[in-house]
Amino acid sequence: MRATSKAFRLHVGFFGRRNVGKSSLLNAITEQKVSIVSAVAGTTTDPVEKPMELHDIGPILFVDTAGVDDIGALGTQRIEKTRQVIKRSDVGVLVAESGVWTDFEEKLLAELRALKIPVLVALNKADLHRPTPEQLSRFAQEKLPYVELVATTGEGAAAFRQKLLEIAPADSAISPVILRDLAGPNETAVLVIPCDREAPMGRILQVQAQCIRDVLDGNAICVAVSGAAGLKSALENLKTPPKIVVTDSQAFEQVSRVTPESVPLTSFSILMSRLKGDLTVQATAAVVVDSLRPGDRVLVAESCSHHPIGEDIGRVKIPRWLQKYIGGELQFDYAIGRDFPKDLSPYKLVIHCGACMWNRQEMLSRIAECERQGVPITNYGMVIAFSMGILDRALAPFPEALAAFQEARKELSAAGVSTSPTNHVS
Repeated sequence: MRATSKAFRLHVGFFGRRNVGKSSLLNAITEQKVSIVSAVAGTTTDPVEKPMELHDIGPILFVDTAGVDDIGALGTQRIEKTRQVIKRSDVGVLVAESGVWTDFEEKLLAELRALKIPVLVALNKADLHRPTPEQLSRFAQEKLPYVELVATTGEGAAAFRQKLLEIAPADSAISPVILRDLAGPNETAVLVIPCDREAPMGRILQVQAQCIRDVLDGNAICVAVSGAAGLKSALENLKTPPKIVVTDSQAFEQVSRVTPESVPLTSFSILMSRLKGDLTVQATAAVVVDSLRPGDRVLVAESCSHHPIGEDIGRVKIPRWLQKYIGGELQFDYAIGRDFPKDLSPYKLVIHCGACMWNRQEMLSRIAECERQGVPITNYGMVIAFSMGILDRALAPFPEALAAFQEARKELSAAGVSTSPTNHVS
């Protein structure tokens, strides 16, 4: 009933200086007037998104951006918005005027490459100028794909689509695996979906809907229940034990008591770490909780903005559980949406939501930034499971991540940090 979520679309960002034809190119590729086009430099101020289906690639999201040479105070803010789009792009289209290559193009290319984002150079206004021999030589030498086009007439649009198809990630047209590999054909996965204020009657959260669809796509059987009591009834009614139980992280403690040890157990949030982030990196970072001390600062990051409820998981429950675990007060700061501190040095740990509304590239960019600054980043589900003493069990379906977590904990213990606190949260 709904179109493909933006989180599951290939993100293609258009970047370049003002007035090089980014908006005209987007309109030509989509064959629609998506972006406003004007001879006045700086017409595009905020990112403009256009979802569509592209043959042989599948669901795609084109994003037009402000020029990276924008000026003034507002221009600086627009450039920052453009840089946020770079971090979530699966493919970067560097739009330049044919025959012209400035420091701005050079810096854009370096920034995209630093994030390991495939780049397609679109040399626009090819009716006015030809690429220089130096440009063509460099493109060939560096195996940098390019296409010549005239965005205002649509000339070269077909060649652009073909080049995009060639450099798009090989798995971009493949439906991402969330859970179906852990269940298996004709096996049963039980999803514990609480009906609470965050998911009131009549709706379920997007990640839960995605998991249901994924189980069905794997020709497995999906049983959805509400809370630990519903799980208990389902386990009693099933003729054979389920292949896996997946729970909302907030119900980890109650669900772990009901689920037999022989049945694998994990959470939606941990599944999102595997799908959208780096499960091994985020699992390893969870051990840092053992080294937290009263007064330490922790950053809680949420990918989507929402009005906090009374018992909000990121603002109330996780701080409460962590502070009980360490036996003292911590200082918590919050980053909402795409706003993220440039300087992470004050923080001992970053705790991120599952990023179900983001594509994987954006989450990986955020993880890379944390690693660059030497600040560990984990996620909601792993912190909750850790504070309850059941992260080993929650990671058991993922042997590589479990082994990395256990090794990191041994190293922390060898360094003299206690890894057996007396107060697991319950």
